[in-house]
Amino acid sequence: MVGKLGAEVKESGERVRIALKNTGITIPPMHISINLSPADFRKEGTGFDLAIAVGVLAALGRLPAGCGKDVLVLGELGLNGEIRQTKGVLPLAACAVKAGIRRCLVPVQNTKEAAAAKDMKAAGVSHLGQVLEYLRLPKEKRDFFIPPETGGPEGLFQESLEKEKGEEGLDFADIRGQESVKRAALIAAAGFHHMLITGPPGAGKTMIARRLPTILPPLTLEESLEVSSIYSIAGKLPGEKGLITRRPFLSPHHTVTPAALSGGGRIPGPGIVSLSHRGILFLDELPEFKRQTLDLLRQPLEDKEIQIARTSGCFTYPADMMLAAAMNPCPCGYYPDARCRCTPYEIHSYVSHISGPVLDRIDIRAEASPIEVSQLQSGKKGSSSRFMREQVMEARQRQAERYTGTSLRFNSDLKPGDMERYCPLGEREKGMMEKIFRTMHLSARAYHRVIRVARTIADLEGSLKVETKHLKEAVCYRAVEMGG
Repeated sequence: MVGKLGAEVKESGERVRIALKNTGITIPPMHISINLSPADFRKEGTGFDLAIAVGVLAALGRLPAGCGKDVLVLGELGLNGEIRQTKGVLPLAACAVKAGIRRCLVPVQNTKEAAAAKDMKAAGVSHLGQVLEYLRLPKEKRDFFIPPETGGPEGLFQESLEKEKGEEGLDFADIRGQESVKRAALIAAAGFHHMLITGPPGAGKTMIARRLPTILPPLTLEESLEVSSIYSIAGKLPGEKGLITRRPFLSPHHTVTPAALSGGGRIPGPGIVSLSHRGILFLDELPEFKRQTLDLLRQPLEDKEIQIARTSGCFTYPADMMLAAAMNPCPCGYYPDARCRCTPYEIHSYVSHISGPVLDRIDIRAEASPIEVSQLQSGKKGSSSRFMREQVMEARQRQAERYTGTSLRFNSDLKPGDMERYCPLGEREKGMMEKIFRTMHLSARAYHRVIRVARTIADLEGSLKVETKHLKEAVCYRAVEMGG
């Protein structure tokens, strides 16, 4: 076997030989050369096994000539001939369709995943003997032997949505108090803005962050295919569903490595940042993360994608996620309360784990105040996730209408060059922003982010123009002090 092979692919020859023997097929003692082209691109993974077995048998005359023409064949072989699940089937099936291939043989666990590619007929197989019998049949009889999955992306999307109906989740109504932080969460969800919650231990920061997915709109079919493709490459796509229909919510521990966060490997796979695409990346206890790890977020927070360079090439993965973070104001968590025993140096050292450029990219900073016992004992519930989600959906609809025909989807996507067209300010508003810019020493990035948040607040109120009251509220979300 030649063609710049990885370790798994080199071992494929032995797996294929033993699997064929255990299926009752003996390869004669002869030299067989298998070339995997292009020769200058490294081949990784175990998905080549089944295709190699089919190719060898066709070359030996054990299968009819041309039986595998226009058929995508993928799967790992076990030593007893069983066919095991493999990674990356969805994007591979989509590429096959673009190349004119409309039929595929894949492990039965990957059937729905392959069928999610538009116009692809996916036949699921579980044993090598089943594959051989299938390929020996005339093409017109194959569908009777193994009925293909032909639901298409639309059908699988609706099927996955039906499976998730009735599943109970978290609700903002469970949270007592913290109305100002819930308001900030509403704005963040409506405009897909990055958010940081600061407050003492036990104030409800994590509870609020974990309920953010409940007020986000459901994934569209296009978004679902994007997210599912990423999870397919990572080998994390649930086989029984075929498509992911819920927005991802990932919350890595603060000991996560830079490679795990950004993606890594000889041929880099998607990391946590990319697995959060179209969803939420929640970083709890933000200052506990290594500064080097947090600084990796600079590019994806700004460009909504992450580029990983290796000697084998440069790989780009999407990373259009909403960052939600929570932190204490100091190491003990109680600054500026009298209970705080931290020195100014300890507070400064604690907060300095978050670099200025990362902090500058966070649109909304909210402060969670300590909860009073009267709020806990009160039977009165706040706004429910359902009610907040309706508000978010209305604001999102206004954004969709405004950005029709452009690549923009949310207010957080606005670039500096888009501000004059979509967020024009009157003379009064311009004068106010000039004063704020000088007083708060804002960067150019922060200036535009304030206007983006104000645009979202205006959308929530149904206002066509950004007014001074919207700007005032937006500025408040940048005025939260970090460690005093």
